[in-house]
Amino acid sequence: MIKGVDHIGIAVHSIDQALPFYMESLKCKWMGEEVVEAQKVKVVFLDAGNIKFELLEPTSESSPVVTFLQKRGEGIHHIAIKVEDIQSRIDEIKEKGIEMIDHSPRVGAKGANIAFMHPKSTRGVLFELCEKKEDSHNG
Repeated sequence: MIKGVDHIGIAVHSIDQALPFYMESLKCKWMGEEVVEAQKVKVVFLDAGNIKFELLEPTSESSPVVTFLQKRGEGIHHIAIKVEDIQSRIDEIKEKGIEMIDHSPRVGAKGANIAFMHPKSTRGVLFELCEKKEDSHNG
């Protein structure tokens, strides 16, 4: 079952340009930055109180985030939900007729196992299943 919302992913053209809004205006706290080569994105996690924001900046023109930004512009990219036993959750979701982008987990930011559901099957929302080795508040 769902354990809660892990984070909200937000696509931006430039993290450097977006950070003042999140850190100065919203008073979010810096949690860390990394490049996820497999996803071709640079990510920054921000503590926004009872939720985390994950800013996503493409590092390559072939990043899926580039396509998102071209179609929709900056904004909410995905909602990541915490799960346990991610492969079982993927299998259950597929059995219910929900289309998965990922049929098995892959490694995302902070070493989490992740898998995305296709928004065609989720009423237009890109949901990310997120299983962390240790449930920590470090992103």
